Amino acid sequence: MDAAELRNDALKREWTDRYVEVNPERPELKRFAGTVGRVVTVNQNNKAVVDFSDGAWYDISASEEYLRKLDPAEAKAKYKGDVNSAQPYPEKQG
Repeated sequence: MDAAELRNDALKREWTDRYVEVNPERPELKRFAGTVGRVVTVNQNNKAVVDFSDGAWYDISASEEYLRKLDPAEAKAKYKGDVNSAQPYPEKQG
């Protein structure tokens, strides 16, 4: 394994399945401010693939500069994991 693969594996262990909020001071992330997301995985570009329960997944840099890890017990109550189009029978499609 080279250094890039080792770094990617470390980021996956650190961020996958974590509940997060975005840094609202980042202008490109303001639309997600106050919304709890869950990191699905970290891709090969070292971007966290985040599900904000809106039917889409977003690539956001996997770093504390962009994302803030939340306490799992508190965040799980705020995260709406069943509110997206990836469910077997989403309400949006009637």
